[in-house]
Amino acid sequence: MRYVTVYTTDKEYSHFIELAKNLHYVKKIETDEEHNDTILENIKAGLKEVNLFKKGKLKTTSAKDFLNEL
Repeated sequence: MRYVTVYTTDKEYSHFIELAKNLHYVKKIETDEEHNDTILENIKAGLKEVNLFKKGKLKTTSAKDFLNEL
């Protein structure tokens, strides 16, 4: 399998994605939007953990213990 990276303008982006989706030989389309969504989900999960820690409902590892594990 081969990979292609395409850089296009915002104006033409959605048109290009729709075009690529309709090509029978395109197996998977990865966009930067998917990566941004994943990053956003991870940040939200981290904030939930911080809030749980502040409420005393979650125990964490001390920074010293964390660094010793590395």
